[in-house]
Amino acid sequence: MGRGLADASPIARAVFQEVDDALGQHLSRLMWEGPEDQLTLTENAQPAIMAVSIAALRVLESECGINLADKAAYVAGHSLGEYTALAAAGSLGLAETARLLRLRGSAMQAAVPVGEGAMAALLGLGFEAVQAIADEASQGQVCAAANDNAPGQVVVSGHVEAVARAMALAKTRGARHSVLLPVSAPFHCALMRPAAEAMAEALAATGIQAPFVPLVANVTAAPVTDPDTIRRLLVEQVTGTVRWRESVLAMAALGVTGFVEIGGKVLGPMVRRITPDATMQSAGDMAGVEALAKEL
Repeated sequence: MGRGLADASPIARAVFQEVDDALGQHLSRLMWEGPEDQLTLTENAQPAIMAVSIAALRVLESECGINLADKAAYVAGHSLGEYTALAAAGSLGLAETARLLRLRGSAMQAAVPVGEGAMAALLGLGFEAVQAIADEASQGQVCAAANDNAPGQVVVSGHVEAVARAMALAKTRGARHSVLLPVSAPFHCALMRPAAEAMAEALAATGIQAPFVPLVANVTAAPVTDPDTIRRLLVEQVTGTVRWRESVLAMAALGVTGFVEIGGKVLGPMVRRITPDATMQSAGDMAGVEALAKEL
């Protein structure tokens, strides 16, 4: 995870070292050598995913001469990726972003005892249909439409029994398939309120600058640049729905015709389903970064 970037670029190595120093942990060693069960703990996975994305971006900027401020009209990120987007746009420093994501992961994991929460992807249904299913499945527990990822791909989150009821209801409502997700906690629902409170305290003590291009926020699917509003939305994001489909549509409505995913190849397929007429490129390794630099 990120090893190819580090081997090929001193700029990338410097990113991983800065994250290691900020966390007081050899996170990069865990990323490259494992064990996997430690890396996939959300308190490690969140800063690790961010580090790979920022490393790829720094290589693109420093070694390929691509200036994000000149090339991008907006930035956006899915869930923890929103912090990465803010770091990319100069709103948060790299070390601060790593520490915030470590806290965010730890607080999310601690918010709900293991085994009490779950998440499931309901495939083949629209967002409104899944919202109705979640409301019906709650029965006094928590069940919410947590991620509106793409047309026909919506994730529900909440108590394990309520999520199971939602999966059963989805089958009767025409869902193509329902998949229980291998996650360690039920993210983006009301069960995450203790984590939201922890992030509110941490973010209140964090200096946030106005990003040099607007962030399209998860919870509003609208551009934002005001630091105080960004701070508030980052807190709301912990329990709120990730409105990714609407965010991509909003950018398209604002004139965006091309999207670039830095650091991975997860969001690209979603973007292609949401806006099939837009161009979509991904750059998560050196080959991808170099190919993107040529295109830009």
